[in-house]
Amino acid sequence: MSIAVDVVTALKGLLRARGITYRELASRLALSEAAVKRMFSLRALSLARLEQVCDVLGVGIAELADEASRDRGVLVQLDVAQEKALVDDPRLLLALFLCINRWRADDVIAQFAFTRAQWSALLARLDRLGIIELQPGDRVRTRTARNFRWRADGPMERHFRHHLLSDYFADPFDGEQDALLLLSGSLSIEGAAQMRQHLNAVAREFDALLARDAGLPASERMGISLVIAQKPWVLRAFEPWRRVASSS
Repeated sequence: MSIAVDVVTALKGLLRARGITYRELASRLALSEAAVKRMFSLRALSLARLEQVCDVLGVGIAELADEASRDRGVLVQLDVAQEKALVDDPRLLLALFLCINRWRADDVIAQFAFTRAQWSALLARLDRLGIIELQPGDRVRTRTARNFRWRADGPMERHFRHHLLSDYFADPFDGEQDALLLLSGSLSIEGAAQMRQHLNAVAREFDALLARDAGLPASERMGISLVIAQKPWVLRAFEPWRRVASSS
């Protein structure tokens, strides 16, 4: 696959994640919609035009290149052994989080209790597990897709349910960047399906924001975690008053 195809594919993905249509992009670039469609279909973007599109998307050329490289042989899901290794060693899980979020080694050493040798050793373990590609100078290329998902009922999901969920909800959600919405109601099957699509759109937007901000210094970013969930569910406290359906 050529570089041009990779770049255009990455641009299309970022446009979809941000909900920007060709028409809107054309307006921001002072072009016709037909010209934008032709530009993407022919992959005819000059460097100046590419920079303009990146400005609209809020990403730099370096971040776009990284997004383009992720489309080649990326892991959309870890295997059970990889997840278990991360669960068994929180330092390794932290190292993966920092790699995915493009922390530089100097920032890691400054903000976490790792020596340079310990950090290098953690990167080497992630490389042996096949989760990252370790390059000279402790530079890292992650092999996971930015929006990779943990295995359903896999080691990490079980660890989260049994050990981390209470930690996540331990403190009140009363900070400036906090949000907690407890919503419940009755929906049709169609309504529930539409709601799930909206939740998936939120997840894509989160991924796009991660890509946009990845180039910022670590000091200008904060760790943000979302728990997005939906399931048919009624409080167990309601069960004593539920009538048992007749089998006849």
